[in-house]
Amino acid sequence: MNGLRLSDILRRDVPSDPVITGVTSDSRRVEAGTLFAALPGAQADGRAFIPQALAKGAAAILAPQDTPEGAAPLLVRSGDVRRAYALAARSFYGAQPKTCVAVTGTNGKTSVAAFCRQIWTRLGHKAASMGTLGVVAGDMALTGPGLTSPDAADAARLMHELSRLGVTHAALEASSHGLDQRRLDGVSLSAAAFTNLTQDHLDYHGTLEAYRAAKLRLFDTLLARGKTAVLNADSDAYGVFASAGIVSGLSVMGVGERGRDLTLVARRPDPKGQRLTIEAEGRSYDVMLPLVGDFQASNVLVAAGLCIAGGEAVEEVLGALEHLQGAEGRLERVEGPGPGSVYVDYAHTPDGLETVLRALRPHAEGRLLVVFGCGGDRDRGKRPLMGRIAHDLADVAILTDDNPRSEDPAAIRAEARGDLTGLIEIGDRRQAIRHAVSLLESGDVLVVAGKGHEQGQIVGGQTFSFDDADEVRQALAGAAG
Repeated sequence: MNGLRLSDILRRDVPSDPVITGVTSDSRRVEAGTLFAALPGAQADGRAFIPQALAKGAAAILAPQDTPEGAAPLLVRSGDVRRAYALAARSFYGAQPKTCVAVTGTNGKTSVAAFCRQIWTRLGHKAASMGTLGVVAGDMALTGPGLTSPDAADAARLMHELSRLGVTHAALEASSHGLDQRRLDGVSLSAAAFTNLTQDHLDYHGTLEAYRAAKLRLFDTLLARGKTAVLNADSDAYGVFASAGIVSGLSVMGVGERGRDLTLVARRPDPKGQRLTIEAEGRSYDVMLPLVGDFQASNVLVAAGLCIAGGEAVEEVLGALEHLQGAEGRLERVEGPGPGSVYVDYAHTPDGLETVLRALRPHAEGRLLVVFGCGGDRDRGKRPLMGRIAHDLADVAILTDDNPRSEDPAAIRAEARGDLTGLIEIGDRRQAIRHAVSLLESGDVLVVAGKGHEQGQIVGGQTFSFDDADEVRQALAGAAG
């Protein structure tokens, strides 16, 4: 890209006005002419890397307000340095897809973003999604799986690349971390959505109130007045988010069984998925959704609401729902020989696990089985809750390792197990999956929960290749053989 003047990127007067040829917060990426953002972080303070950035040719340093004046020859200070960084990256990279929407919530973000991309594509638009599964445009993956919300400069660069490729519609996942750290502050949004709010990421946010406040930023700060907030009316937190939207001058679209705008009147399980009756704009629509689970019906309505809020016709959007495919690792059915049905899902929170088990119960003519675990170096309060949910809602619950990280796997399992006596404990995840598959009988349904799309298992400081779906396929083949 051609360079831009620092004053044009920051949109403020500066002591001197060099040409900026790049924007980053990673000192390892600094080259001659770069604007380096020295961001404070949980692990390290970016200001410690200012000398390194200057030595590599940084033209200017963007830093917090309390940074000493002499820290760099050209120092620009900001009271909200992360937001300033995001806006600078947007100014530097420029073009974005014309219609951008974002979705936040504890669960469902990946599915909603993928559904939006599929709906738009069905309606003839060149569309993309950005989030946990990477950046996907049509059949092309620009990046692989990574952070739900990428670094602000990476997000701006990827949005520019999508625009260059002709993408006109993009759906972004907005994680609580990303919102709190201003990673999406440079994206111009046409609409935004909320799925649900349950306990997660308290290791980062500290309290549920702080976690909720981070998600509310999408509506009280990032979405411009007059735009539409699409909210899951069946969530207990709907009132809080609706109030925030109204106060911020947004149009609120409620979706779900209690939604006034897209109302789920009825949902009937079907061998091929589920049949939905939806009321919208005074009309009733019968939709054959090729996905299982009440939570997927909820996610689909949120996605439909976002597409409608982005300018698409209700009838066309609802017609496109009959062609949806589930996101990778999100209640993904794994085909293979043998009796029963097997699904892989990313559910790694108490609410996520409960939602998946309740969603699959109507489809189990026989028993419902689950393989689950809890991650290390994460919110420990989730562990006994997940153990209890698996114990109470599944007929057979197998407790195994997820990503232990730096913690003792056996200690994690002990916290999840508590005083429960009905859990089968098999620490080796591969063996746990194989044992579960070996138990399957006709009519049974098995869900392997926790890792979804992930391609590795983190044990200690190492990441070992591990794919739940592949492990299930091998187990099914082995059992059939």
